[in-house]
Amino acid sequence: MPLFVLPFPVIDPILISFGPLAIRWYALAYIFGIVLGWLYARALIRNEAFWGGKAPMTVVDFDDFVLWVTLGIILGGRIGYVLFYNLPYFVANPLEIFQLWQGGMSFHGGFLGCVAAVLLFAWRRNISTLSLGDLACAAGPIGLCLGRIANFINSELWGRQAKDVSWAFVFPNGGPVPRHPSQLYEAALEGVVLFIILALLVRAGALKRPGLIVGSFAVGYAIFRSFCEFFREPDAQLGFLWGGLTMGMLLSVPLFLAGIAFIVAAQRRPPLHS
Repeated sequence: MPLFVLPFPVIDPILISFGPLAIRWYALAYIFGIVLGWLYARALIRNEAFWGGKAPMTVVDFDDFVLWVTLGIILGGRIGYVLFYNLPYFVANPLEIFQLWQGGMSFHGGFLGCVAAVLLFAWRRNISTLSLGDLACAAGPIGLCLGRIANFINSELWGRQAKDVSWAFVFPNGGPVPRHPSQLYEAALEGVVLFIILALLVRAGALKRPGLIVGSFAVGYAIFRSFCEFFREPDAQLGFLWGGLTMGMLLSVPLFLAGIAFIVAAQRRPPLHS
């Protein structure tokens, strides 16, 4: 048993309600993640030193892109969850696919939705696809951090049983056993640490090589997510898969490989304004 079990800070998932309308922490995480990421990306576009000259897009371009990427994240995240994590259930209950307030989003699906938004918007505006992707990925960890904190508040996606740590929690809907706060591990690694790594790369000139931030984000996320999966309880409807791996680990493999390919290609490509 753990040396010490922390009391779970029970927080109502609904921040405030007005009759049938409710504002949830989970929704606020998405809203603030997108808004803060948007402001951060605007600051990057304005700083010509990061690009070695004028950025390959304008602030107005990114302002218009925000709606596209928001739809991509939400639709991709939900479709990904339906397909990757609980397809038999949603086949039997198709109307629940649209009940987003009940939870159920997949990062990997949301990432693919973001990719689709980048490709379509860059084609429509005739701007650099890779540079737009770099901006989206540079800002992405902000939303990831807030989203994982919201998972913790909702007492969902909790960790495996903890036997040798002094910061275990007994989650209200996770049974009587102390568990790892894996949501906070992910918030720290996929959010804070990954954001710092990408920010340092930006300051080192990574935006001058389109695709380098995209690749670094993909590799970093895949590594951190796979590590955190060792502490996260697998989804009940899936459990452990081939070789004791989890769905999160398996989906991170192609993400990692794609990230390596992007990094290699970016290093071989001549930098902007060269």
